[in-house]
Amino acid sequence: MGNGLMQAVADNAGFVLVCLLTVVILVGIAYAFEKAAVLKNGSRERILATRKIVMIGMFSAVAGILYCFDFGVPFAPGFYKVDFSELPALIAGFAFGPVAGVLVEFLKQVVKLLLKSTSTAFVGDLANFLVGSMLVLPASIIYRFKKSRSTAMIACTVGTVIMTVFGTWFNAIYLLPTFSKLFGMPLDAILGMGTAINPNVTDITSFVIWMVAPLNLLKGSVISVLTMLVYKKISPIIKYGASGQESATA
Repeated sequence: MGNGLMQAVADNAGFVLVCLLTVVILVGIAYAFEKAAVLKNGSRERILATRKIVMIGMFSAVAGILYCFDFGVPFAPGFYKVDFSELPALIAGFAFGPVAGVLVEFLKQVVKLLLKSTSTAFVGDLANFLVGSMLVLPASIIYRFKKSRSTAMIACTVGTVIMTVFGTWFNAIYLLPTFSKLFGMPLDAILGMGTAINPNVTDITSFVIWMVAPLNLLKGSVISVLTMLVYKKISPIIKYGASGQESATA
């Protein structure tokens, strides 16, 4: 498995560098907002203290394992899968800030690649990271500035909407055309798979509206509900964060 992964990295070195640059940019955005929140609250909390790093590693391992257990949905072609790996990332984002949430999103990709390698030349892995981050990043930023149950609900709603809109757009302009080239499958054939499920699918726009948007909306909603239910119960374990100060629960 390790040799296969290293070969995939060597064969797609340029794309891997683009992926890593994307990670750096999103972590930078998360850091800027988190620093602003820390200054606003008059706190001296370190963004990446030792305990935070340890917890990020733990949440990443859980997220990576969950990422390996995906499943299809009846309203989209079989190559679209749903998993619950954003749950640990969103919980980490709420507990330790947006930097932690984005890092869990990235590190879960590493865990998954070590366990299963890649079957999409890293294209699917980049897509999962970007789309997942569109839920975790805005939600954890909003919650970082004001920690309350009502804010958590707003944060999850905003994150779900952003993830749905971005995921739909990203599939239309990049993912579907890229997969078509990568696997030598005509785009019309991919669209035909959607039409076979839903006759409203006639082009790439209707494909992402009827297939991708509901998928991301479903995933974001389920992850949000689970986060609201789980976070409050496990917050006594993680509520002191990296600074030793108690974090408000959702």
